[in-house]
Amino acid sequence: MTEKNRIEQYLEGYTYRKLEDNLWLLDDENHGLPQVAIMYAAPVVICRTWVMAAPKEQRLELFTKLLELNARDVVHGAYALEEDQIILIDTLVYDTMDYEELMATLDAFGLAVTQHYPVLASYR
Repeated sequence: MTEKNRIEQYLEGYTYRKLEDNLWLLDDENHGLPQVAIMYAAPVVICRTWVMAAPKEQRLELFTKLLELNARDVVHGAYALEEDQIILIDTLVYDTMDYEELMATLDAFGLAVTQHYPVLASYR
């Protein structure tokens, strides 16, 4: 099975579209997954989603909270800062990635977005 067919097969049941070769965008509100990009870049599969813009005020408090959430609540992946944007990101090794591992990442993203929104929204 090719890389893209394997990933697309794992994504059956989700609402997504293929943006280009080796790049998919999940936009599946039913699974709590708005705008999750999945990219195959050998040898890894990168899953990422935008969370929010980093605020100009209370940055230290927010970044401390994100590190605490990474340690306590985010089972797969982590919050990260990219330029001035907060994202959730996880990297999976393609050769050993199975269906359950990709689903665990997507479930963790959906859970984080849903459960952490009330906490993170207070920093906007």
